[in-house]
Amino acid sequence: MTLTGWLLVFLVIQVIHFLGTWKLYVKAGRQAWEAIVPVYNAIVLMKIINRPKWWTVLLFLPIINLLMFPVIWIETIRSFGFTKRLDSFLVIVTLGFYLFYINYATNATYIEDRSLKPQSNLGEWVSSIAFAIIAATLVHTYFMQPYTIPSSSLEKSLYIGDFLLVSKFHYGARVPMTTVAAPMVHDTIPAIPVPFTDKKLTSKFKSYIFDDDVSEKKTSFWNKFQLPYMRLPGFQKIKRNDIVVFNQPADTLKDMNDFHPDRNYYKPIDKKTNLVKRCVAVAGDTMQIIDGYVYINGKRSKLPGRARTQYNFIVDTEGKSINNASLVNRYGVREGGQMQNGNYYLTLTDEEAARIAKNPAVKSVTKQLQPKGTPGDVFPRSANLGWNNDNYGPLYIPKKGATVKLTQETLPFYKRLISEYERNDLIANGDEIFINGKQVDSYTFKQDYYWMMGDNRQNSLDARYWGYVPFDHVVGKPVFIWLSWETNAKGINKIRWDRMFTTVSGSGERVSYLYYFLGFLVLWFGYSAYKKRKNA
Repeated sequence: MTLTGWLLVFLVIQVIHFLGTWKLYVKAGRQAWEAIVPVYNAIVLMKIINRPKWWTVLLFLPIINLLMFPVIWIETIRSFGFTKRLDSFLVIVTLGFYLFYINYATNATYIEDRSLKPQSNLGEWVSSIAFAIIAATLVHTYFMQPYTIPSSSLEKSLYIGDFLLVSKFHYGARVPMTTVAAPMVHDTIPAIPVPFTDKKLTSKFKSYIFDDDVSEKKTSFWNKFQLPYMRLPGFQKIKRNDIVVFNQPADTLKDMNDFHPDRNYYKPIDKKTNLVKRCVAVAGDTMQIIDGYVYINGKRSKLPGRARTQYNFIVDTEGKSINNASLVNRYGVREGGQMQNGNYYLTLTDEEAARIAKNPAVKSVTKQLQPKGTPGDVFPRSANLGWNNDNYGPLYIPKKGATVKLTQETLPFYKRLISEYERNDLIANGDEIFINGKQVDSYTFKQDYYWMMGDNRQNSLDARYWGYVPFDHVVGKPVFIWLSWETNAKGINKIRWDRMFTTVSGSGERVSYLYYFLGFLVLWFGYSAYKKRKNA
């Protein structure tokens, strides 16, 4: 739905609110017209129900407002003496239209100094849960989101089992586009454990209401409730080598391993699969990979201190066995590799490979690279380019406002950007290219694009396979590791204590702030206990 469409929806809601509450405003000592003035009517309503004015802000935040509306409905009817559970039930199931009944069919009396404390333990419990969900959803949606590293694509910069806090405000919080959705979950509803058993209630239901199998031009009823892309102001831009969480652009494909450039089905941007990679090139850069190393604008990229890029190596021992444990302990190799025909196949950093090469039992250590000119199954899938994982480009990263020439040769690079990400009708007929029915020979981009890759360079499904990442797909910046979990370990050793409460970015060795956090908790609980005892 366009902004104009949403404006009409907003105005309709204002009219409905006026018709259902204007008499209640009058009974509360206000003027009838105050019930129809947008925003102002909400401020007045907060005063009528004895709630803080800042609640008004929550009514205009997508997702949050869906949770707030039932709260406001209940608070309104209670301010006019309708405090029974049946009244609360009716106002919720009628989506607030129960207010029409109270407004026109009853002699409701305004209770100016009503008690805001729940009248029963159940009411207090429900109220606490409701506001906990609202607060958590607010933080999760607009400030900080928890995230788990699911794959080894950033190993050894980030490990599988690292639990991150991802900042939404660094690059600017993206306003949710899918408005009819469950709070605090992504694209599916997770499995729920069954108490006292080892079973789970598994659900394949989507967490949002949207018809993925229709095109954007023929949207179903529910799809019309999609908000257009909007983002709150951020305080920094994405920089080269930032680690970024984003929605995978290729998550509109039926087969995620078949990166065909055309859409197979439509999926909301904010419900596409979340990925975390390193941004090796920003908008306006020219990126190239030479023998596995990234070059930006002709210069080899210099990675930050904590980045640990890895490659696949063959360690030739001429059949001599080297205990994997010795590789782990002596050479810093986190995971021992497989041995076959006297050779070890390991994933290492260059530094680790150099240390292993000094072992007297090692004849040679060889990095496995695809030769230059050997075509690989990489974006934009043109064998004539001769590009592969290890020798790729040069490739221009589009920048907002930049114009590129469109030809048969350049179109494969930009076709998906123009049609899918920037919502244009694109038709190519031989040398003739039409955008929105007009023949063109160039295109000016509407947003910035980025190039995301994993640090585990030869074991990462990244931009080399599916191409550019638009800025409207960016979720946020990982800033903190609050827990790190080793799945294959046992007992207390499952926790990587040295990684807990450490920052994601920075230089030098990681410093854990776990003890500072525990000290803060001790002080907080001690102060709370003292204050409670003093007030008793």
